Amino acid sequence: MVGTFHYAIEVGDPQGTRFERVEALVDTGASYTVAPAPMLQQLGVTPHDRVVFFLADGRQIERDVGQTWVRIDGRSVITLVVFGDEGADTLLGAYTLEGLRLGVDPANQRLVRTPGLLMSAWGKGCRCRPSG
Repeated sequence: MVGTFHYAIEVGDPQGTRFERVEALVDTGASYTVAPAPMLQQLGVTPHDRVVFFLADGRQIERDVGQTWVRIDGRSVITLVVFGDEGADTLLGAYTLEGLRLGVDPANQRLVRTPGLLMSAWGKGCRCRPSG
């Protein structure tokens, strides 16, 4: 696959106390992180939704989705995870990368820290107040 590479990540239990280290395929074309269902179940992750996904070949599938901790290079975030098939590769998706403020450098096959962006009128000199 062009522009993809593997990277060591840790998938944790919902309490953030126990983690499994896995090699994940970094895939910015995937919306969410996918891990094998047996691993997620062993960590105590429970599904809270069932979602329709479209695969690269155009097929449509349904998968369970839950929330748990993912840790990469010492940075952690609670993120959405998709329950994948047993034996399937773990995928590191865009939602988790954005939550950890990480970008992808495919040429050097590494993850890079990125700044958070707030694009609004709240910049310098704005006297706006939030609505609501």
